[in-house]
Amino acid sequence: MINKNILFLALLIFSANTIFAESIVIKNATIYNGIDDNPFSGNILIEDGLIKKVSKSLIQGDQVIDAYGKIVTPGFIASATEIGIVEIGALSVTKDDESNFYNIGFSIHDAFNPNSTLIPWNRSNGITSAITLPRNTSSPIGGLGSFFVLDSSLNIDSKQDMVMIGRIGGSSSSSRSEMLSLTDDILSFASSISAKDVRTNSDIDSLIDSSSIADYLELKPRDVKALFKLVNENIPLMISSNRASDILKLIELKKKYNLNLIIMGAQEATLVSRQLADSKIPLVVNPINNIPHSFDELAANKNLSSRLEKAGVLMMFNYGSHNTHLMRQGAGIAVANGMSYGGAIRALTSNVASSFNLENRGSISPGKAAD
Repeated sequence: MINKNILFLALLIFSANTIFAESIVIKNATIYNGIDDNPFSGNILIEDGLIKKVSKSLIQGDQVIDAYGKIVTPGFIASATEIGIVEIGALSVTKDDESNFYNIGFSIHDAFNPNSTLIPWNRSNGITSAITLPRNTSSPIGGLGSFFVLDSSLNIDSKQDMVMIGRIGGSSSSSRSEMLSLTDDILSFASSISAKDVRTNSDIDSLIDSSSIADYLELKPRDVKALFKLVNENIPLMISSNRASDILKLIELKKKYNLNLIIMGAQEATLVSRQLADSKIPLVVNPINNIPHSFDELAANKNLSSRLEKAGVLMMFNYGSHNTHLMRQGAGIAVANGMSYGGAIRALTSNVASSFNLENRGSISPGKAAD
């Protein structure tokens, strides 16, 4: 288990004023940079909130913090949470994760609460940013998630509507075959939308009237715009699915529509690891799972992460919302069962950044955010 003392950059920076007023050097650190497999001893120079230099040689700075050999990693990125939009799941008045009106185009971005009680608790355990997702809508594809920096600032640092979500199988009451067919139909409709179709709401209304699937789903202009963004801006489509046969169907859809596909859950992924590696589909997995929780997860086991790593599948880790920081424990469990230490760090950092196009995070390297 990863149970060493980890020194997070975010916990060493005492205030935003300090960051921008002077340079900071963290010296004598054992650096897992989120890229390489093995750590190295080195020093990190921070200026204006960014990593300026990483070196094995001595660096000068206005403020020097001696890490005394403790581990320094990039800030961990939660890849699938409800942080900032849900406080207590059982109290509807504390939840902003559902829509009664929109489906595909439902966005939670403007509901994000930077003073959520969940933020300091998770941040103090190393989670410095998060991708916050809505609850699945009635559509198999539906809902837009956003990226947030968990700094509790009212001047919210975010990347709005940067992932669309969906689901196949699991707890849905609909037929699996129907869900797959409906997903195919929605993606076919999305691929047919042109720029002129979305110039005005009136143009979009005409498009909806001319499409049987759009009319059946009672799509709104916001929904159509979201589908246009999915196809034309190539934002990630993150589908929750666990059964191996469903994963194979999703691989077919990725090829058919050239999707930027990410699969979340994937508890039977080891049965199709070769196909996943060949298709270069990243996975978001909970490495703590070691037994099936449904008939979609009969192949679940504690060796999931190590087997997928050996197969060359890119992975990210997650663990719920309120205690998202337990994905660190999950990373430790993955390492204890055969995954490499460096691979586990990447699953919490650079793999998330690359999969979700977060250009300035995920590694300890010049130009990246010093989180």
